[in-house]
Amino acid sequence: MKDLPTYQALVDSFSKLPGVGAKSAQRMAYSVLEMEEEDALEFSKAIYDAKSKIHKCPRCGLYAEGELCDVCSDETRDHKTCVVISMAKDAAPFEKMGYRGVFHVLGGSLSPVKGIGAGDLSIDPLIERVEKEGLEEVILATNPTLEGETTALFIAKLLEGKVRVSRLGYGLPMGASLEYADALTLQKALEGRKNL
Repeated sequence: MKDLPTYQALVDSFSKLPGVGAKSAQRMAYSVLEMEEEDALEFSKAIYDAKSKIHKCPRCGLYAEGELCDVCSDETRDHKTCVVISMAKDAAPFEKMGYRGVFHVLGGSLSPVKGIGAGDLSIDPLIERVEKEGLEEVILATNPTLEGETTALFIAKLLEGKVRVSRLGYGLPMGASLEYADALTLQKALEGRKNL
């Protein structure tokens, strides 16, 4: 079917999704071709609606359909505690566990290799929020990678003396076996140990 330009355009479009390789994109394209017309129209409408109705919350960067996201507009939440995350999707695990504070989305991590500097991230708006909203604690929840650690240290330095800054703890996951833990995970678990 490579000779059909419309089919190939569909495959190419699916290939743009993260984690979708050539074979998966082809399977998805075939699935669309085999859909009932009504289902295909509903599918395309859902994509269009998502792109036209959903935007980033101007306060925190999470996705919203209203003026502010559900988190920022919820007055029952703790608006003095803010978890700083790299991407909006990183909020989901916190929400699932019942976290009741607010978020701030950076939009990535510092990475000189990829050309991502402080000006490319939502760091200045975070500092403004600390000053204007009276945040009492900023919890840095960037990924435990070189870029995530660099970003967390950079932000911690900027916020020093302005607000309480903490970092997520690292260590061994519940139910894990020590024999499978890598050296860095064990090191972080030792550094983050608590008295019993």
